[in-house]
Amino acid sequence: MEGAGRPVTRGHIRPPEPGFGRQGDWYGRRPMRLAVLASGSGTILDAIASAGIPVAVVVVDRPCGAEAVAASHGLACEVVERKSYAKDFDRAGYTAELVGVLRAYDVDLVAMAGFGTILGSQVFEAFPERIVNTHPALLPSFPGWHGVEDALAFGVKVTGCTVHVATEEVDAGPILAQEAVPVLASDTVETLHERIKDVERRLYPQTIAEIIERGSVR
Repeated sequence: MEGAGRPVTRGHIRPPEPGFGRQGDWYGRRPMRLAVLASGSGTILDAIASAGIPVAVVVVDRPCGAEAVAASHGLACEVVERKSYAKDFDRAGYTAELVGVLRAYDVDLVAMAGFGTILGSQVFEAFPERIVNTHPALLPSFPGWHGVEDALAFGVKVTGCTVHVATEEVDAGPILAQEAVPVLASDTVETLHERIKDVERRLYPQTIAEIIERGSVR
């Protein structure tokens, strides 16, 4: 079926490595294992890895810059390639394939990092309230793909970055962290988005580290 099949592997499927941090010792289990899903240049992935957060696997849905970023940090990277962008895209089959890769790495926590494919319900059933994402606006205001443009067009004086639990309904999950970014009179979509990205590259790794430290998303 289109969109499904054997994953293209550019890393190495490695068995989970045992280990215990402070929370792992307390609860008698290993620390949470993180997967990062990416489709673009990998700047968010780079921020996460550069913050010293262990990443069990990076998964991409197409050839992209995130692969090189993963390699530069010595991270396993799996390509679960999306083969169709037409209306016949088998979203359920693709999602099932991706979930299989995440399970092979014994993942506990999934961080979306500019992942360009909207996933089906199976991933949210497999990792309930254990998928996190960011949005370039202060949710619940300006959800969707054009959060920066919409905020600028509306004329708000303050926007920002939101880290939230990802749910099947886009940008509708519980909010985990937010930080405001002022809108300047001279701002364009590009300049405003770049300042929001600066906040995102700090706030997102910080929030993920806190999740792993306490052993739960909330």
